[in-house]
Amino acid sequence: MLTYDSVQELIEQATLSGKTIYQIVLEDQSIVLECPIEVLIEKMEKNLKVMEEAIDEGTTSMLKSASGLSGGDAFRLKRALNDGKTVGGTVLDNVLIKALALAETNACMGRIVAAPTAGSCGIIPAVLLTIQENRNIPRSRIVMSMFTAAGIGMVIARRASISGAEGGCQAECGSASAMAAAALVEMMGGTPEMAGHACAIALKTTLGLVCDPVAGLVEVPCIKRNAMGAANALVAADLALSGIKSVIPVDEVIDAMKSVGKLMHPSLKETAEAGLAATPTARKLASEIYCSSS
Repeated sequence: MLTYDSVQELIEQATLSGKTIYQIVLEDQSIVLECPIEVLIEKMEKNLKVMEEAIDEGTTSMLKSASGLSGGDAFRLKRALNDGKTVGGTVLDNVLIKALALAETNACMGRIVAAPTAGSCGIIPAVLLTIQENRNIPRSRIVMSMFTAAGIGMVIARRASISGAEGGCQAECGSASAMAAAALVEMMGGTPEMAGHACAIALKTTLGLVCDPVAGLVEVPCIKRNAMGAANALVAADLALSGIKSVIPVDEVIDAMKSVGKLMHPSLKETAEAGLAATPTARKLASEIYCSSS
């Protein structure tokens, strides 16, 4: 295959060859990058380790960003879960904790893996690591599923965008949620076709999501959108694994996301000129942040 123009092509190639999407992606990337499969797997394992370290950093202390806008929420949610004060259940709440932790680590200038972007870095690892821990899934399977996420992400980037400045937050947190959903389906033993439906379901539920960072910083509402994107991926994966299909084919959903992004006014695409960034409170916070730093 070698180029990633269509999720459906990935699905068909995997199905016809009796392989998973991640096997197709691994084999292709090995050829394109002229790199042995074993080395690619080793590099992905290192990425996973960085993700885990970022989660630890975000959940073991009350982090605070330089702006003061964010930090400590993952720690607060973890404490609330331990105290029996939450209602989402252990699996969902741990997904949310990890997503917040990674996004907060990013805001606090910690080391993260942009997957697919820094602004959406918490979604994929939060989903995959939580389910791996909950189901006692071998570590090798989560590493391999990350290649599924990568393949889906490459298609989205090629057909549409993964940039908030180009397509709004639907292109960042929406894409990450779609990638996570597809990867989770394959990690759970679902078919390539199910992975495609999970991708479509996750992405179409985030269509129109604008990028409106308060003070132009990747903190508010970005961090909490990582939590919502992770929860969305769980929903999409569960639906797909149950045999529920997206009425609109996955590639058409991706194309729709691109068209929606083009229709968005520039003020809603990372410029901090509209949406939440234009509220009175946001403008006051921005003024305080930049006045104090000047």
